[in-house]
Amino acid sequence: MGTGSGRTNDLVVPQASQALEQLKFEVAQELGIQIPQDGYYGHMATRDTGAIGGHITRRLVQIAEQTLAGR
Repeated sequence: MGTGSGRTNDLVVPQASQALEQLKFEVAQELGIQIPQDGYYGHMATRDTGAIGGHITRRLVQIAEQTLAGR
């Protein structure tokens, strides 16, 4: 692997795409951020998109920790 060149955000488990999309909308709703219906994020503040991504990451870590703990 290089320094990120040619790197993509391909999912290891492609079937997880729908679950991640749902999680994105849930987190955005909790934060009071409107997701663009046309899928274009160019008009959104970087702060908002970063907040959504950060909260998604936290939620995924919590899910993994609970799974590893046997819950």
